[in-house]
Amino acid sequence: MAPSKAAKSPARKAAPLRAQNGSRPAARKASRSSSYLQAVDEYIASAAPFAQPILTHLRDLIHKALPDVEENIKWGHPFFMYRGLMLGNLAAFKQHCSLGLWGDQVKEKLVADGAYETTGMGVLGKLTSVKDLPSDRELTSYLRTAAAAIDTGARTKNYSRPKPSIPKPPTEVPASLAAALKKNKAAAAQFAAMPPGCKREYCEWIAEAKRDETRDKRVATAIEWIAEGKRRNWKYETC
Repeated sequence: MAPSKAAKSPARKAAPLRAQNGSRPAARKASRSSSYLQAVDEYIASAAPFAQPILTHLRDLIHKALPDVEENIKWGHPFFMYRGLMLGNLAAFKQHCSLGLWGDQVKEKLVADGAYETTGMGVLGKLTSVKDLPSDRELTSYLRTAAAAIDTGARTKNYSRPKPSIPKPPTEVPASLAAALKKNKAAAAQFAAMPPGCKREYCEWIAEAKRDETRDKRVATAIEWIAEGKRRNWKYETC
């Protein structure tokens, strides 16, 4: 009895499953596992829908340009570390995103190219779409400039704040805030323990109010935040 055609045909190996974009899911996952931090995944997933494509694009481009970068979370934002120093960071807010690049060398290049923008938290201004970004080629150049400063030893510290030549005078507490603090022991204790800079932020914010209604509202808000141990700009520290 002749063997059937099915018996003659050698068994075919099952073709590996591919994602819709043609990549192999298992391989892609393996390549991301060592350099992509889950906390950054979660940060991007929790960002506004408009922000997610921007953050994802920048993140992938950073890893592509500099495979040795390591991800971290600092001050509530994703940071990219290179040879132990801060190379850059991402941040998402309610209506825009930002890209930060650290070092005087990359700043000089951005300024020379007319790409440096300080209207936002980062170096490229307020980003609301991937279209707001420079080309991938330009971004890669900026990233490698920032990395080169570390490789050559031109940059050896994350940052250094110059000491002021003249110390600032003690903060003058507005009378309205002082009166409110006397009525709230918890807020008074927290305010007394705050560094001078934190106190100054609250005092200047209240002193800048032009109308009585605005001042009273700011005092009430300040007392609430101070009692909870929050800085004046605490919202931006966790966004």
